[in-house]
Amino acid sequence: MKIIKEFREFAIKGNVMDLAVAVIIGGAFGKIITSFVNDVLMPFIGMLLGGVNFTNLKIVLKKAADGTATATLNYGAFIQAVIDFLLIAGVIFMMVKLISSLKKHDEAAKAPEPPVQEKLLTEIRDLLKK
Repeated sequence: MKIIKEFREFAIKGNVMDLAVAVIIGGAFGKIITSFVNDVLMPFIGMLLGGVNFTNLKIVLKKAADGTATATLNYGAFIQAVIDFLLIAGVIFMMVKLISSLKKHDEAAKAPEPPVQEKLLTEIRDLLKK
């Protein structure tokens, strides 16, 4: 029974729930970026490179003979995966930078007010300077 209680406390902690939400949203975001790369970006890049479709790039290692499968090295799919990763990493980096700058801005705006004693001492100091 103790183990169940400990597990329940662990699973209900805010960090675990935040992580679960992040994983789900990250998966959905990954699909959006993959679609953007495959359906929007890669046609332009392929057009610039003379109509090349990266996913179809491959080297035939062994040709098919008598019903055996052809062995191919699909380096185009690897190039596509690398481009996907670089774009996802870049977008996530920009989002983290934006969020951290917003947090810094909020922290600066919410600077704690000095205690009343400190305010009075500051006023006294300013009056004495005059």
